[in-house]
Amino acid sequence: MFQYQCCECPLWLPAEDVRLSGASGRRERKEGGQHTDSWSIMRAEMDKIVTLSDGDNTAELQKYLSSLTNEQLITVITNGALKGKKVGTMIKGIFKGSPPNSTEGSNRRLLVYQHCVPLCESGDLQTEVAADIIGLLMLETHALPGPSLAQLASLFVEAIKVGKMGTGKSLELFPTVLTALSACEAVSYGKGELSGEEYKKQLINSLCSSRWDPQCVIHLTTMFRDVPLSSEELRFLVEKILRMFTKLDLQEIPPLVYQLLLLSAKGCKRQVLDGIISYFKEQDIHQEEEQKHGESLDLEVQSIPQDQLRYVEGTAILHIVFAIRLDHELGREFLKGLKTSYGDLCPFSVALLLSVARIQRYEEQVFDVLKGAIIKSFKDEQLQQGSKFLQDLLPGHSSVAQMILDTVKNSVFGWDHVTQGLVQLGFFLMDTFGPKPGPFGKTTDGSATIARTPAQQACKLGGQVLLKGFKMHEPIRGEILEQVLNRLVTKTASPVNHYLDLFSDIVVSAPMILLESSSKVTETFDHLSYLPLATVQGLLKAVQPLLKVSMSLKDALILVLRKAMFSSQLDGRKSAVTGFLLLLKNFKVLGSLASSQCSQAVSSSQIQVDVHSRYNSAANEAFCLEILSSLRRCLGQQADVRLMLYEGFYDVLRRNSQLASSVIQTLFSQLKRYYEPEQDLLPPVKLEPCITALGDQVYLQEPLAHLVSCTVHCMLWLQNMRQSANPNADDSDEEEEEEGYQSELQTILESMTRRMIKSELEDFELDKSAEFSMGSGVGLKNNIYAVLVMGVYEVLMEYNFIKANYSKSCFEELMELFNRYHKLSEILKEKSGKGRVPSHKTPRSLLSSGFISTLLTVLFRDSSQSREEALSLLRSSGEFVRYAVSVAVQKIQQLEETGHTDGPDGQNTDKTFRFLCDMTSVLMWRYTNIPSVVEDAGKKEKRSSLSHLCLEGLLRIFTTCQQRYPDRMAQLLSTMDISEDDAEPDDGNVTEMNFFYIRQFQRALFTQLSGGEEEFNSKEAQLLVSILSVLSRQLKPSSQQFVQTITWTVKICKETSFEDSAFCKGLLSLLFNLHVLYKTPVSLLLELSQDIHSQLGDIDQDVEVEKQSNFALVNMKTATTAALLVLSQVGRVLDEVDWLIARKKSQAPSDKSDSGEATQTAGQQDPVEKAVTLQLGTLLTALNELVQTALLPGTCTITLLRELTRTYSILTTLVKYYIQVCASQHGVLPARFEKLVKLSGSHLTPQCYSFITYAQSGEFSGGGADDKKKKKRNEVNTAASAKLLPETKAIPNLIFSIEQYEKYLITLSKKSKVNLMQYMKLSTSRDFRINAATLDAALQEQDDSQETTESQDAEETQEPKQKRRKQ
Repeated sequence: MFQYQCCECPLWLPAEDVRLSGASGRRERKEGGQHTDSWSIMRAEMDKIVTLSDGDNTAELQKYLSSLTNEQLITVITNGALKGKKVGTMIKGIFKGSPPNSTEGSNRRLLVYQHCVPLCESGDLQTEVAADIIGLLMLETHALPGPSLAQLASLFVEAIKVGKMGTGKSLELFPTVLTALSACEAVSYGKGELSGEEYKKQLINSLCSSRWDPQCVIHLTTMFRDVPLSSEELRFLVEKILRMFTKLDLQEIPPLVYQLLLLSAKGCKRQVLDGIISYFKEQDIHQEEEQKHGESLDLEVQSIPQDQLRYVEGTAILHIVFAIRLDHELGREFLKGLKTSYGDLCPFSVALLLSVARIQRYEEQVFDVLKGAIIKSFKDEQLQQGSKFLQDLLPGHSSVAQMILDTVKNSVFGWDHVTQGLVQLGFFLMDTFGPKPGPFGKTTDGSATIARTPAQQACKLGGQVLLKGFKMHEPIRGEILEQVLNRLVTKTASPVNHYLDLFSDIVVSAPMILLESSSKVTETFDHLSYLPLATVQGLLKAVQPLLKVSMSLKDALILVLRKAMFSSQLDGRKSAVTGFLLLLKNFKVLGSLASSQCSQAVSSSQIQVDVHSRYNSAANEAFCLEILSSLRRCLGQQADVRLMLYEGFYDVLRRNSQLASSVIQTLFSQLKRYYEPEQDLLPPVKLEPCITALGDQVYLQEPLAHLVSCTVHCMLWLQNMRQSANPNADDSDEEEEEEGYQSELQTILESMTRRMIKSELEDFELDKSAEFSMGSGVGLKNNIYAVLVMGVYEVLMEYNFIKANYSKSCFEELMELFNRYHKLSEILKEKSGKGRVPSHKTPRSLLSSGFISTLLTVLFRDSSQSREEALSLLRSSGEFVRYAVSVAVQKIQQLEETGHTDGPDGQNTDKTFRFLCDMTSVLMWRYTNIPSVVEDAGKKEKRSSLSHLCLEGLLRIFTTCQQRYPDRMAQLLSTMDISEDDAEPDDGNVTEMNFFYIRQFQRALFTQLSGGEEEFNSKEAQLLVSILSVLSRQLKPSSQQFVQTITWTVKICKETSFEDSAFCKGLLSLLFNLHVLYKTPVSLLLELSQDIHSQLGDIDQDVEVEKQSNFALVNMKTATTAALLVLSQVGRVLDEVDWLIARKKSQAPSDKSDSGEATQTAGQQDPVEKAVTLQLGTLLTALNELVQTALLPGTCTITLLRELTRTYSILTTLVKYYIQVCASQHGVLPARFEKLVKLSGSHLTPQCYSFITYAQSGEFSGGGADDKKKKKRNEVNTAASAKLLPETKAIPNLIFSIEQYEKYLITLSKKSKVNLMQYMKLSTSRDFRINAATLDAALQEQDDSQETTESQDAEETQEPKQKRRKQ
């Protein structure tokens, strides 16, 4: 509170000591209690002042005022103000009667000011009265003399310092006082004098340096808006206000933010925004930590309640966005700040950005900033995860993705202005980074794989934002749904997997919400027949749970599908089949057998609505039968449509067994069309109706083998189900009818088996010498026939195996079938390989994955006596075993590429994973348990290819598992039980188990390598290395096993000396991939570079290189391969160094003081700078070795030139960084950096120039003058120059980057006062070069022969020309 001044006693007395007794209207002192005159006297005085001021007699007014004591005057003003009567007029009168040019007048005026300011601040006056008084005082301020102004200003400053500016009303007067003061010419200050302007600066400095009462921060901020300030003062003031943020209550932050933004109109816009953002960033961190600790300590009390903080943040965001709308300079500064430093993002600034995006002129820029930040964040994360060097050097990475998800979470607290931006951001990310169409518009099916690249992660983030937004905010649901569906319909040219996944997630997470917008889904259905098949499948799968609860949606879909059945487009008809099959699978008819196989649902989460209750089942049955009748029509359509039907019927049956009789009847009647009932006729199938011709082209009409396969599988499944469900029941009519079909079908299949074995190729109109080329109609027809016949053989093999129950005679039939199949497949391979059109792949096998799994298990692992005799038949045929393994590998490959396999259960992820587990176990056993030594020489070739197949299968299994089932790798490995003599791994310990298998493969590779070069099987060794690299990815880099794996790999590289470049490439890649996760690979690169140099020799043939062999793997044959790999690693290290320097540069302006201290002494060098210097130092030494190596002209030379160019560019960037440091802190250059410069100048640069000469001589003089003439004659020059083009570009680029480096070194030398150029030698590559030795030889030869001289002249005049062209 302020104090009122009393005239007799000029001391300041506290306001509380002055009490106003309302009844008597008298003033009384608490202590003295002396009474003044009554109210009536005062009133008379007041009236007199008013009357006199209204009149024209100023002299009388002056005289009367002089007669009043100071105390009387003050009392009159106080009472008038409290009563609110005529106080304004009275003060005007007092001013009128106090001429400012007289001493008495100016003193009286000062007295009025000194009294009125605290009076207005006391809070006892009515607001209007206080405002009137301040207004009057403001008008008269300019009339006060300098000393009075100085006194008045000091009064304000003191009051603020002691915290007596409670209401802040009188502060409006302060700017006027300061303005008037700065207009004064001289004001006494201390013992001397200052100009008014200088005095004002001193006051402001004193005010900003003192302690402020938190209550008056907002008033002061408001007040300073009207004070003229220099930019330095404004910066000081803004800093002061921002420091006060933490001392205020949360509720007071938004109004202060508002005032600060208004103040920012004067300048310091960036500082204001940064300050506000960093305040909220700190609050968020503090709140988060409190929440974490609160959960662990069960604390109920929070210093910052979360909801309150979020509401305050929301209001602050609104204020800032409002200010940016009005002040575009503020918006520009905000975006500029974020563009330069992505690292400063936080959930608050992300929310702010998204709100600013609603302003149209900033929308594009905001999304560019966010896109850049997100991608940079993911890339940085990827870079750090892939390098132990970076992980050790830098602390954890702040994830922009997490900030964006936090923003979504925070937006629940009424941030409606942010939600729209979130929706835009989500779709922007999905559109920008979604999968792109492949060549020729083909789409790659990647929906099942994990997001690995930064772009995939960004796309996934977009989906997460939209899904979370959909769940949390009702107003945006409609828009999200509409936009997703629109994209599904319109983006037909590019893949839409990511939108399908999002739509599916939305359906699963909020099905009932979606039903409210079912009209949008219905609209999408109308486009079904025009959409690509993959989109339709995904859409219908996603919508499945809704169909069960919404009759209207189901009816709409059926109408659309019926129309699509008659579509003119093949894809439309396929879509209809897809849709109908999905419906059949998901609408169960009552009484369908609930087998364990049926439990797998189409969608990961089905709505728990009772749709299978009794009243529904009859409707479901009628509905399903109606669909089946629609599907029967498809059996007359193209092969593709029929194929879909055959592949889908098995799943329908498995999920809806009540439809069995209808389905089997349909298949049976279809099969009969192509079956030859006459038992004596061969072949048993009619192939003629299976094809159709259109013009010159022959097409497949009926995929006969698939039809047989589907019928067999449906039949077998039904038999199993009936037996397991009720083994004794045989009563119902339906079942009798089914059994009738079954027995008839069995008869047909047995007859087919018998007759197919008897049939020769000629019976199928096929012949060994027939044409099978895909280019002609005849060849095409033969091809179709052959594939159909092979398919039927396969299906019959599977059927007979299952029915045989391990009887020898049946297996003999099976082998007969296989021999027929094999003969035909060999002819097909041989013939299709010969034609001009390249051979087509082996047709996909029709054996089911379940059968292959069983077959391989019994072939390799079954040791029961009872089956021994029958199985030995199959095992004795090497061809059959190879065939079985190759089909298994084919299935695994299909699973790797598409995520599912053909045939029954191919779409069921649990079943396919089970298949992978079985295959792993069998193939692993086969590979490790039958060593090649056991087999005799005759079988050796086959054996190696079988082992090769097993390994290929295992590699594909591990890769597939990592991509499609990353969480189930341990489960896969735990199913492999290897030879009994090894200790079994502990199931609980995943790392141990993984390492157990790594050791198995290491052992196999070691056996390969210890056998000597002639027995070495390169392909097998490469596969083993690939498997090791896949498995080692599962190890944690911090684990002991990982270190052991590295140690083993290094040992193998050091000891193996096989001249096999492909194997060398695989092994070195494995070494680098492991090493980079263990520690930085630069020392490894140096050792390898020394080996390469010693193997390939020096560019100067007179120099003999010291023989070094760190790694035996590097030899004459493999050195070039090793060099390319080393260079690619050099590129990787350069990437890391470049990233670190860029990071340091972006931090340099923000933490000047820190880096200033860090660079003061070389001993305390910044850890990042030190690491960068050391990395580059070792790299330069390695490159120094490579630059002296006689590399072969071509890719290797060009790559080296490019990496050298990059190295110099990065050295230049480092020099620029030190220039920046020296400019801002005048720091001393670290000694290590000087050494680096010395190393580059005295060692690397001269060698680079020698290498350029070497590269050019290799390039141009290639094979002497005669060769050149020959080349001209043969006109091969064009091809040669095309090859050399990259090299001709690489050399000038290198020279340019060296010269740029030296240019900036000169600048740094001037700035740092250290002569760095003393280490640099002058460049010769730009000069006209005269090789003295060559010149002497030429002069000697000149005497011998004139011709030689001519040819030499020709060469000499030619070379400079070419050089000029190069540069």
